Amino acid sequence: MVKLILTLVLLVSFLNAAKTKKTVYENNCIKCHRKLPVSIDKYFYRYLLKYSSEDRVKESMFRYLKKPSKDMTIMPEAFIKRFGIKKKTTLSDKKLYKALDIYWEKYKIFGKLK
Repeated sequence: MVKLILTLVLLVSFLNAAKTKKTVYENNCIKCHRKLPVSIDKYFYRYLLKYSSEDRVKESMFRYLKKPSKDMTIMPEAFIKRFGIKKKTTLSDKKLYKALDIYWEKYKIFGKLK
């Protein structure tokens, strides 16, 4: 009986942990961007205005996150002076592309406008 109860408690704990597991985007992007005064969706819209397509936006963001530089940023000079250039990502290419896919799906406007 004790084994059965212990097994049920462990199973319920495991299922709850699986439900609350955060995505690579939440763990790595949202976590840091919460500290900035510019909401993360504003970056998306800047990229979308400049690069216009899903592939070009994702590729540009990927290149910047892998090797950030002042020449590649889309942020205004005042923002860079105040907050600097972000540090290079430590995510693998696969995880970074996954995070960018989640980001795109969350903020894309295509198919949402009427």
